[in-house]
Amino acid sequence: MFFEGFTLETRQIGGNAVRFRKGGSGPPLLLLHGNPQTHAMWHRVAPELARRFTVVAADIRGYGFSGKPPATADHAPYSKREMAKDVVGLMHELGFPRFQVVSHDRGARLAHRLALDHAASVERLCTMDIVPTLHHFEHVDMAFGLGYYHWFWLAQPHPGPETIIEQDTEVWFDIHTSREPKDKSFFHPEARADYLAALKLPGTVRAICEDYRAATSIDLEHDRASRAAGEKVTCPLLVLWGAKGKIGQWYEPLEVWGQYASGPVSGHSVNSGHYLAEEAPQEVLAALDVFLRA
Repeated sequence: MFFEGFTLETRQIGGNAVRFRKGGSGPPLLLLHGNPQTHAMWHRVAPELARRFTVVAADIRGYGFSGKPPATADHAPYSKREMAKDVVGLMHELGFPRFQVVSHDRGARLAHRLALDHAASVERLCTMDIVPTLHHFEHVDMAFGLGYYHWFWLAQPHPGPETIIEQDTEVWFDIHTSREPKDKSFFHPEARADYLAALKLPGTVRAICEDYRAATSIDLEHDRASRAAGEKVTCPLLVLWGAKGKIGQWYEPLEVWGQYASGPVSGHSVNSGHYLAEEAPQEVLAALDVFLRA
């Protein structure tokens, strides 16, 4: 079953719609997805986590069926600071002033900012397959440029990348999600259908590009200001990455995250490519079972 026992709803948070699934009982746990996906990416782990936690899996701003605010010249509506306000607002509205977070890819970048700006709300944080955005950009080399070329292409001025992607969003999706070779059966059919339906909604492709434009501009301003102020992740941090992906090839992830956290940092690679929760759900669940507080 696909998210058996979960409800699906949308709420207005600070003037922006947030779609999410909720299920289970116990301490609150927020799941944040990556690009170009929706909360549906958690379908293989959320039902198991719901045995111990009240699980909230949300579509982050601009993605899925959540709101897509109009773009601005400074890309501020898609800064991770603004995106974090959506999810912390949602959790507070649901009655959860303090919660744990599990995050992947772009959702993990949002979660990093969430842990800095709303430290009192984040009890524990797990990031999957990233190092901090600032570290990426301050250590760019040819390998990064080729491996993560989409960071630079999606950040090009509107409407360049949007025009190309919208010519055939499904072709783009298949190319974009194949950093390790995979066929169309890789993603669960209901999850894949949700990803593609969201991509075809008016405004989604623009919002995705704005996310990457913000990462090259206003997000870096916020990150540098946080570094200058000595702000670090204070809660316990679990760092997971795909052994078949790029993060472990390019960096020492625990060492890098140790520079951005003042609390305990632990973690390890998972036998997967980029999509840990869909490729190796049992390994992910085993790591979370040890790390999360029930």
